[in-house]
Amino acid sequence: MLWPGRMRLWTFRILLVLVHASAACEFGPFPYSVTGIVCRMTKPAALLLNQETAQVIQAAFRNAKFPNITGERSMRLLGKVAYGLTNIQVNDLSIEQSEVELKENDAIHIAIKNVTAFFKGTLTYGYAGGWFLHLFHSVDFEIESSIDLQINIKLMCQKDQVAADASDCYLTFHKLMLHLQGDKEPGWLKQLFVDFISFTLKLVLKSEVCNEINFLAQVLADFVHDLAENFVWDEDIGVDISLASVPLIKANYLESHHKGLVLYKNYSDVFSDSVFSPSLLTESRMLYFWLSEHILSSLASAAFLDKRLVLTIRGEKLQALFEMEDTEAQRKAVQMIFQGTSYNNSVAKVWSLAHPKISLQPEGTVVKSLVAVEISIFPTGEEPLMVLYMEKEIMVTIQAAYVEKKLILHPSDSRIEFKVFKCTAEPSGNDPSIRNFLQTMISVVGIPEVISRIEQALTSLMNSKGLHLFEIRNPEIITRKGYVIVQLDFSFPNHLLLDFLEKRL
Repeated sequence: MLWPGRMRLWTFRILLVLVHASAACEFGPFPYSVTGIVCRMTKPAALLLNQETAQVIQAAFRNAKFPNITGERSMRLLGKVAYGLTNIQVNDLSIEQSEVELKENDAIHIAIKNVTAFFKGTLTYGYAGGWFLHLFHSVDFEIESSIDLQINIKLMCQKDQVAADASDCYLTFHKLMLHLQGDKEPGWLKQLFVDFISFTLKLVLKSEVCNEINFLAQVLADFVHDLAENFVWDEDIGVDISLASVPLIKANYLESHHKGLVLYKNYSDVFSDSVFSPSLLTESRMLYFWLSEHILSSLASAAFLDKRLVLTIRGEKLQALFEMEDTEAQRKAVQMIFQGTSYNNSVAKVWSLAHPKISLQPEGTVVKSLVAVEISIFPTGEEPLMVLYMEKEIMVTIQAAYVEKKLILHPSDSRIEFKVFKCTAEPSGNDPSIRNFLQTMISVVGIPEVISRIEQALTSLMNSKGLHLFEIRNPEIITRKGYVIVQLDFSFPNHLLLDFLEKRL
């Protein structure tokens, strides 16, 4: 039988979590010995996720806190002219084009072109001196601008997780025009704005927008890290996804290595070697995950220690198992085991007696486990009575797939060896009929039933973490000797990013 281990909001900033530099983290020599998980994101995925960058940039402009801009200038005849721009906010914004480039061993370069932004606010100005009286006026204004943005995202490691630095940010202004309410003010006022204010305004816009982009990058990085960490935790069992080595940034993909050590109470998970090689992954799919055999084996051990490898079957399910075929031998075996007691008054308990052993092979995931089965009946008005107990070593090969947002586990090549067999109806053990029937029943319907329960449980677990919210296309689960590769393409669920930005901002 199989009790495998644990198999979400992706934005462009997932790159900030899975790939980064090691400035503040200490690693051993590459490749680091403890590498249980490897993630590779290829250029097509980066291009797809870059389409969502527009949402982040719009949020940055919308949420930037623009300070009031004030100044004073002496003008001939007018004397001193004071001005102030207040309540500056973005009125409208559109982005024509966004491009991403992976600069090898350096940074992620994002070029956002032709950002058309309209700012609105209030212009207050006053002048005194010469032959003018002391006068102050206020007028609503709109600023029309055309901007290019260049952002180089440096990725740093702090406390074994990513810290994003998007402070390398540049705004290039192609247009910065003032439109006053009704456009009735004198021409010198526009000229005053152009001459005195535009330079200061550009600096303010650059500072505040870039600060907001940097802030959002870090917020998203922390969010995705927390999300990923939550995905690999279930109650007391989890996986350490802290970085194991310096990540790689290539022209066509980004690759990160994670420790992948299983965490469970006092259980200490250690391993000293990794069979990963970059050549094991290609560049034809958007996203790859490489997982060591050690992770699945350790997760199975943690599940065993947590007493999760227990299953009870009763009622109609139990009846379906024992009435898989209508033969004389089947009827005789059922009568002997249950002694005429209704299935509704019977229960079968299945549990693992030792740590399951898991190995990955080209044929699939091979699981070897020593399993106990106990069947008890509840005669009316009497205490439960155990009528059957057996221990058996089961080895089964499992092939896994993910189809229509459900995990599918297909068993093949199962082998069963009885170690202990006790039946109250046949205490001598000389009659092989019951054992032969149980051997067939376990192989034909017992193992598939247990695996079906595991399918449902793991699918429910992954959905509870939000995996079903993603549009995963053509996922493949490929097992090889000592490791498994999950490779897939995906579409980004735009509403997830919008929901996140609305909640956090």
